[in-house]
Amino acid sequence: MFKFITLGIWLLLFSLGACTQPNNAQNKKNMTQENVNLEGLEIATLGGGCFWCVEAVFQRIKGVKKVVSGYAGGKIANPTYKEICSGLTGHAEVVNVYFDPKEISYADILYIFWRTHNPTTLNRQGNDVGTQYRSVIFYHSEEQKQVAEQSKKETDALGVWEDPIVTEITKAKPFYSAEDYHQNYYNQNGSQPYCVYVIDPKIKKLEKEFDERLK
Repeated sequence: MFKFITLGIWLLLFSLGACTQPNNAQNKKNMTQENVNLEGLEIATLGGGCFWCVEAVFQRIKGVKKVVSGYAGGKIANPTYKEICSGLTGHAEVVNVYFDPKEISYADILYIFWRTHNPTTLNRQGNDVGTQYRSVIFYHSEEQKQVAEQSKKETDALGVWEDPIVTEITKAKPFYSAEDYHQNYYNQNGSQPYCVYVIDPKIKKLEKEFDERLK
């Protein structure tokens, strides 16, 4: 039955955006999250639209040891995905990127971040609209803050994007891991319409532009 879905229905599914839990979402364990020694690793907390996309990108980067999807920057503790999707909690969908600074720098993490989502659209990535999809960097130290601000300035000056970057740069707030079915989402649900129409093109762009940085 599934293979006979019409183009119109596929487009409808796509237009709904990411804020819909698939009926057949798999609650499998995220194998990339297990048995990782965090000693000596640094954290980059980044929001660039739907966290499924950002997670999929950074899972493929050399030096990144673990990626966890979650929520940060809001007004309540332990929010649920349903609460986030209301747009009323103030949280953004983000990922915690655990990386080895001996293999990749924070500046390099941000270099990839700027180029794998659109940081010029306020509270929006494609069809995903709302403050939960805002472009944001939550810094964990004054050094990260300085690097982020300088990186943003340089990226703007280079004209990587036609419009000015509107990414929020703010001090790290409490991070709450998303529900299990969100973790490792693209790798486990690659045939879902959102993955096919939204994440696949990002991965293809990543493979084309950052081949030397991929695992």
